Amino acid sequence: MQPLLVLLGIVVLIIGVIILLYNGLVMKRQRVNQAFADVDVQLKQRQNLIPNLVETVKGYAKHEQETFQQVIAARNAAQHASTAAEMSQAEGALTGALGKLFALAENYPELKANTNFIQLQNELSAIEDKLAAARRFYNSAVQDYNTSREQFPGSVIAGMFNFEGRDFFDLGDETRVTMSTPPEVKF
Repeated sequence: MQPLLVLLGIVVLIIGVIILLYNGLVMKRQRVNQAFADVDVQLKQRQNLIPNLVETVKGYAKHEQETFQQVIAARNAAQHASTAAEMSQAEGALTGALGKLFALAENYPELKANTNFIQLQNELSAIEDKLAAARRFYNSAVQDYNTSREQFPGSVIAGMFNFEGRDFFDLGDETRVTMSTPPEVKF
């Protein structure tokens, strides 16, 4: 009778560990999903601001159609991206196109002094700050989740219940170089 109780205790303990590991993975996966939704909200706000920015610049630089088309094409691609990898690539291209738009604005002092343009720039800057924080939170959640699903015994549970790995939100090398290059200040 006692060996049967010991065996039953071991089975209950194993089932309890499996339940705890499974629930931990589910919780971490949900944290990744929530963090991805936060990034998505910030990206949508950024994308919604871009048409106003382009229209404001168009008022001063009508002949720069190629730049405007690049920005709009990059925005449209970013709106249609659905996975973290697709969004990362599309947002990197959009950031590069916006950089060209702001470089273009440097050639028009009246535009740089326009209150609407300044307000849009400030809004975009605030959104970029929120977006950077949301990306950091997302990448941290992805790291925690992926680590839990790859470490033993979590890897066994993840394999049994088909917990898929998640991609980091990476802006790519070109955007990283652009963002790490300090702006030129001329007086």
